[in-house]
Amino acid sequence: MTVPNRISLLTLGVADLDRATAFYEALGWTRSAQSSPGNVTFFPTVGPVLSLYGIDELAADAHTTAERTGFAGITIAINLESPGEVDAVNAAWLEAGGTSLAAPTAAPWGGYIAYVADVDGHVWELAHNPYWPLGSDGSLVLPD
Repeated sequence: MTVPNRISLLTLGVADLDRATAFYEALGWTRSAQSSPGNVTFFPTVGPVLSLYGIDELAADAHTTAERTGFAGITIAINLESPGEVDAVNAAWLEAGGTSLAAPTAAPWGGYIAYVADVDGHVWELAHNPYWPLGSDGSLVLPD
């Protein structure tokens, strides 16, 4: 069997579910009220569903520990239409209570990027890549 080439759900382990949910709602994201039973929050996106779940519960579910120190080797990216949109989203992120890790700047490969963290320290890249167009729904279209 071939493993399906898709990501359906991206779950972030969070220290305080209410605080994390409020942060993403402050970004203007709308949670799925019907599908969010109280111990988990789901946000539909153009790509996979973003899920927020208590970090200890998530670790137990995955049969591992919730030890977390420093960078975990994973970033989540939001590709945007222009450098100006990167600047605007970066400002909105900070206004919602997030943290700046790297201010918006021209990237050596020709794009424009910023790095931010949510209230639990999950690292997000805000990027404009002039070589990768976005579809009408905002989805990333990789060139052939």
